Amino acid sequence: MQVLKKNIGLLCLLFLAVSSSAQTVLTVSTDKPTAPIQPTMWGIFFEDINFAADGGLYAELVKNRSFEFAQPMMAWKEQQSEKFAVQSNAGKILIINNATNASNPRFARATVTADAGYALVNEGFRGMGIHQGKVYDFSMMAFVQEGNTKLRIELVSADNRVIGSARVEPDGKSWKKYTASLTATATDAKATLRISFEGKGVVDMDMISLFPRDTWKNRPGGLRQDLVQLLADMKPGFLRFPGGCIVEGRELATRYQWKKTVGPVEQREMIVNRWNTEFSHRPAPDYFQTFGLGFFEYFQLSEDLGAEPLPILSCGMACQFNTAEVVPLDQLDPYVQDALDLIEFANGPVTTTWGKLRKEMGHEAPFNLKYIGVGNEQWGPQYIERYKIFAKAIKEKYPKMIIVSGTGPFPEGELFDYAAAELKELDAELVDEHYYNNPEWFLKNAGRYDQYDRKGPKIFAGEYAAQSVAIASPENKNNWQCALSEAAYMTGLERNADIVHMASYAPLFAHAEGWQWTPDLIWFDNLRAYGTANYYVQKLYATNKGTHVLPVTDNGKNVIGNNGLYASSVWDEKAKKIIVKVVNASSNSQLVTINLSGTRKSTGKGTVTVLKGANDADVNSFEQPLAIAPIDQPLVFKGNKVTLTLDSRSFYVFHINVK
Repeated sequence: MQVLKKNIGLLCLLFLAVSSSAQTVLTVSTDKPTAPIQPTMWGIFFEDINFAADGGLYAELVKNRSFEFAQPMMAWKEQQSEKFAVQSNAGKILIINNATNASNPRFARATVTADAGYALVNEGFRGMGIHQGKVYDFSMMAFVQEGNTKLRIELVSADNRVIGSARVEPDGKSWKKYTASLTATATDAKATLRISFEGKGVVDMDMISLFPRDTWKNRPGGLRQDLVQLLADMKPGFLRFPGGCIVEGRELATRYQWKKTVGPVEQREMIVNRWNTEFSHRPAPDYFQTFGLGFFEYFQLSEDLGAEPLPILSCGMACQFNTAEVVPLDQLDPYVQDALDLIEFANGPVTTTWGKLRKEMGHEAPFNLKYIGVGNEQWGPQYIERYKIFAKAIKEKYPKMIIVSGTGPFPEGELFDYAAAELKELDAELVDEHYYNNPEWFLKNAGRYDQYDRKGPKIFAGEYAAQSVAIASPENKNNWQCALSEAAYMTGLERNADIVHMASYAPLFAHAEGWQWTPDLIWFDNLRAYGTANYYVQKLYATNKGTHVLPVTDNGKNVIGNNGLYASSVWDEKAKKIIVKVVNASSNSQLVTINLSGTRKSTGKGTVTVLKGANDADVNSFEQPLAIAPIDQPLVFKGNKVTLTLDSRSFYVFHINVK
């Protein structure tokens, strides 16, 4: 409440009468649109880093549910009552390898030798987030080898209280699925799942699972509702997936292979996550990919969000920062076929092999895929020669498919210059450029695309984030200084929407106890989630996208750092309003007049949204998730002008209704 009062107090200073003081006049040419804005302009980039999938967006609460981790009992522990712990065991677990199921070969065999006193406990992903009053659905595959063992399924709080229970009675002499539901009697961020055995016998177990019932759209085995809601609130134009360096893998064997992520969940082949051991300062030995969140679910999520799906596929090159392993050109056909088959999976008739699988998974209608990416962040001649092969094959079969290529990991330098020149020569359609840099770089480069060749490829600003310390530093913060510099930079992306067709911040998600990389757009723990200041910058752009760029100038020139000011403007044909975005990156408040020039006239009314932090180092947090958040106020025009004071280090979005 104190933060809200403080921000409202700042807003009260906005509407000041004009005196003879020096001021900046921003002129919006209301009837001279320079370019249409693509519906895909502002989107989101998803990668399974920072436990963004398993342990995050994918709502499964059991870690290592089918005992496939490198250490099969990781996240599991046996529990025995004291009377058995000293003298003898009440039971034991043996991990069995089933050679007949290559995708999911392991299962656990529990041999129970006492009527009670033996249990198996799963720790979850840094604990399990359990909400009081919520229903949780348990399931498992089981095979009773002998005896008559019953199972008591319990949610156990961090202080060892049972906060939910149910019973399962396996009875089949073959593999069979068993289910139960538990209603939580308390909230706990660090709960565990306990399976207690009653009665002697031998029972095999696999795919032991626990999901909250209130997943996104209440889909069984679905996505975490609060995290998807934060995405939906952004109204993204596209969803890029599954990465990111995940696409490449540290080596080709651990690259992302989409065909292994579709079909029945129990048949999807788990692999290690490439961020498992990437950073010595943030090791994550328990980080694997079960692919419960796979390509079907990504397409489905895109559809839910009203976003264009943008899948990125391996081009036969492992991460060049790691092994730099490549597939010889004469062995590239399977990789190219993966791309062609993916398009068939997304768009093909149900009479085709992959279209049929899409229907079997519950989506008969095509996903209407329009974009596909070749490679993630590759560079050099090896990438260009592989891109050519992919582009030729895709265009021959799917001539309308838009292919996304890339200029590598850096926004300038020898590698960038080489790729940019080659891709222009090849008439590439959409080129992915990445920039992770300090806030000063973003301010300095806000005019980056003003001089780009309009006859060259269109631009996808696929990954960007201001770094408060340095790239990959664990000390990076999602502070206001970084968010403000991104807001300033994005005025340049918006002003150049004739060539910039897509843009997305990266990375998207981070688990508060499981992250490897900072900064990140959305932070979450087992119970809560919040958007950073950077999130609100992205959201303000995405929800105020408009349909056409309008020139906004200061003395006839683009507003790029003029006295610390940055500005862009758009016309929204649907809402019939002008939207002006202004960043005051200076340390001083400034008098600014917005002047509408042209045939469109103000009705005299509108709104202004302000986003700012009290200090550059300010951040949002679990304790103060809205410390930096947008606040709306009425805006009154006099004629076609409004003059007001912009606070220092602030971002404003003006919504101007027109006649």
